[in-house]
Amino acid sequence: MVALLMFAAGCCAAPVSSAIGAVLALQRAADDGGIAEGGSAADIPPRMLTAYKKAVQQVSKHVPECRGMRWPILAGIAKVESNHAVGRSITAGGDIRPKIYGVLLNGSGAGGNTSTLPDTDDGRWDGTATGERAVGPFQFLPSTWEVIGKDANGDGSADPHNADDAALGAAIYLCGNGRDLAQHSQLKAAILQYNHSDAYVANVLGWIDQYTAAAKTPDLGKVSGKAKDVIDAALSQRGVPYSWGGGNAGGASYGICCSPSGKSGAAVKGFDCSGLTTYAYARAGIRLPRTAASQAGVGSRIPVGLGKGALRPGDLVFYAYAPGRDSTIYHVGIYVGSGQMVNAPRPGAVVRLDAVDAMSGYAGGARLL
Repeated sequence: MVALLMFAAGCCAAPVSSAIGAVLALQRAADDGGIAEGGSAADIPPRMLTAYKKAVQQVSKHVPECRGMRWPILAGIAKVESNHAVGRSITAGGDIRPKIYGVLLNGSGAGGNTSTLPDTDDGRWDGTATGERAVGPFQFLPSTWEVIGKDANGDGSADPHNADDAALGAAIYLCGNGRDLAQHSQLKAAILQYNHSDAYVANVLGWIDQYTAAAKTPDLGKVSGKAKDVIDAALSQRGVPYSWGGGNAGGASYGICCSPSGKSGAAVKGFDCSGLTTYAYARAGIRLPRTAASQAGVGSRIPVGLGKGALRPGDLVFYAYAPGRDSTIYHVGIYVGSGQMVNAPRPGAVVRLDAVDAMSGYAGGARLL
């Protein structure tokens, strides 16, 4: 079991609660799920991200008193409502196909919703005249859309199934009569209006925080020497696919089979977490052992008890199933400052900037530079 645990720590599995024992954690190491998957622009289809940014620019025309609207707010809503329409086709004009429909709100309980709402649009937006269902990437009810829907892309139609129109409608709805969304209390109230559920609000706020952190360009102005070499090397690989077992001192490589949840990297050329750190540090002339847990034994250890404020740019950042037990380390990233790290998080993702808090089980760091 110890050998198996060390193998699991050598690549990046999704985080699980540090309260779970190491053996149970290994059994549950589902790298296609987890407590926090990390959020960055790399997760968002480019056309959807364009729509979110465009809506921020346009919303003041419709709600002049609105303050503090940012694209991570819209991304947080859309992540929870439709996962950014991932898997759909999005045209240059923003039309999403196939269209996104929620469950029919007829009191059946399907989808966990027991509401019964009568039809208001004769099926124009939701495709059925037998009742009401939410539509589009922001999941508006047709009755709500009739009030806040606007034509954002200039095609003459306000369509909730269009990325631009839907994002602008969401921005208008969240702004209300003129909220200041830079104020946490008002942002929370806006999300609560969108869905009157404390769990929903917490979920969306979590994604907003992660997208906000990922949207910041790291300020490396005061970073120099080998630390800058390591960070620049890691940042140069942003967008490269995650590959279980992939990456070495020479760069991206095909991985191996298989992760704890059965994901193979054999057909994917890229990096896993420790493969990325191995590559980046090699650019500064430093040879690292291949697994995340082994890398914790190199350099000067930064204890978890010192907190994340003790990290400096270029430090390795570790995560463990049982923080305090380095044999349970499952993940490593490279700290760049301002609460961010370069991260190869999991199968299906890419190398990207993430908040240090995007992963669970923070287990301190290591300083090699």
